[in-house]
Amino acid sequence: MSQVRRPPRRTRLTGQSFNRILPNLMTLLGLCIGLSSIRLGLDGKYGDAVIAIAVSAVIDGVDGRLARLLKATSRFGAEFDSLADFLCFGIAPALLIYMWSLEPWGAIGFLPPLMYASAMALRLARFNAALDSAPKAAFAYNFFTGVPAPAGAGLALFPLFIGLEADKLHTSWLREAVGYPIFPGAVLVVVALLLVSTLPVWSFKNFKIPAASTLPLLLGVVVFAAILLADPYAAGALLDITYIAMLPFSLRSYRRLAAEAQSRRATLPDS
Repeated sequence: MSQVRRPPRRTRLTGQSFNRILPNLMTLLGLCIGLSSIRLGLDGKYGDAVIAIAVSAVIDGVDGRLARLLKATSRFGAEFDSLADFLCFGIAPALLIYMWSLEPWGAIGFLPPLMYASAMALRLARFNAALDSAPKAAFAYNFFTGVPAPAGAGLALFPLFIGLEADKLHTSWLREAVGYPIFPGAVLVVVALLLVSTLPVWSFKNFKIPAASTLPLLLGVVVFAAILLADPYAAGALLDITYIAMLPFSLRSYRRLAAEAQSRRATLPDS
């Protein structure tokens, strides 16, 4: 009798699924785009450079949510994301502002970028350390401690946004005013202090919008999207101004929620 030949068994591939590495691939893409902004700045293409940082900020907002959606969160992903944030939102904006405005002042002009990049590193290190700390109050998870990295990069680039808009409108006096090293340097120092501060800042992760405010918010988003498409530099400056104006309201909201939580604890019966 002839023997029946069985087909060879397929070798099963071992390793992580694509879903688990997809968020890390997104982070890597954002890292490459953010670092490319430095090359664009070296070529004098500052408009393209700030757009590259903005794109990396959008990717940074997507990769974390994608990881949670795919249940692919990991310690490696968190550390990799922080390293990418430091390079894209700490090093890149600091070097762009230095090359655009502060370089004529030499070593003195390099001090504000140095302070900003150092503050960004400290802010991200504090964020990573907080992952292993004791759980916070429930309401506190809706707030960042200090300005987050992408927002800090946007605020640091505020003088560059205004300068690019001034170049577009051919207003040389405005370009000279915002490009004089004192103003960009002061902005970097102020943003550095905001990064390492303990100021509670809305994270908008679980932000609830009243029903009556939904339609005005949607209309506002449409208007901002129109401005963004028509004039991205003006939109960036407007977003920075809006963000700064939001900070006092964020602090007031945090204090109100903390007072309410303390009041509830005080009314609980002693066990």
